[in-house]
Amino acid sequence: MNETLNPGKPKPEWLKISQVKNEEWNDLRSQLKRRGLHTVCEEASCPNIRECWSARTATIMILGDVCTRGCRFCNVKTGNPAGFVEAREILHASELVGLMNLRYVVITSVDRDDLEDHGAGHFARVIERIHCDHPEVHVEALVPDFDAVDWRMDILAQARPYVVAQNMETVRRLTYPVRDIRAGYEKTLRCLEYYKSRHGLRTKTSLMVGLGETLDEIRETLSDLRAVGTDIVTFGQYLQPSSRHLPVERYYTPEEFRELKKIAYEAGFSFVASGPFVRSSYKASDYLDFVEHRHGQEKHPVHSQR
Repeated sequence: MNETLNPGKPKPEWLKISQVKNEEWNDLRSQLKRRGLHTVCEEASCPNIRECWSARTATIMILGDVCTRGCRFCNVKTGNPAGFVEAREILHASELVGLMNLRYVVITSVDRDDLEDHGAGHFARVIERIHCDHPEVHVEALVPDFDAVDWRMDILAQARPYVVAQNMETVRRLTYPVRDIRAGYEKTLRCLEYYKSRHGLRTKTSLMVGLGETLDEIRETLSDLRAVGTDIVTFGQYLQPSSRHLPVERYYTPEEFRELKKIAYEAGFSFVASGPFVRSSYKASDYLDFVEHRHGQEKHPVHSQR
């Protein structure tokens, strides 16, 4: 892979993107604001927002905006939420799905180590409410690791998300200092394996590149992920949020992202997204399109009701 790019120089052209807004876009954002509803897409100023919203896909963050962990790649606030959970998030999430006329929604959250179940129960209630109010909508759960405790993962899995994702983030060697000490390479593998082997769920993970990993290390990580049955993987360029965060070691070219996609498919993943702006929830509904094309309008799974 190309090692000539200097991270100290301005971002390359392929990492520049323009956003053109229109009246329909502005109206939707105004409606969300009036109702006090928010998407991760907006709050993270995601460059893919128009593309995903046009595909009727969005990402909603629940369990507040204060994370109990402090990963060195992430710009989310770190602190102690002291056990607070906003129950209205359950209704608000379902309202947002209806207002945006979504066909696919990703539910994600900060880490909540301050809660006994690490937030698994709240996750499940949000998913079940969306299933109840919008049975045609597919829900992906991009979840914390819940400390890889079986009963917590069981709570989440029993809500039957269409896909459950737990992000590996980086290769084994770079797990620390990239991730918080309470996270872990083996812990993420354990979660992905549990959701697959115990509950038969589709599983997904994401890797950032540009942190100093080698191609051999990426191949090793892909092999480990496939060994636990992971179905979907995404690759995206790591971008340094601030000077307090880990620096970018280098920028991958679009050609290198295409190479990673090829390598992942050769490793046996059923679906791969790879590109400079790809994030774990980027155009998540593309997997749904892939499944429906392959199997012919796959029947929506039966959702549990509590």
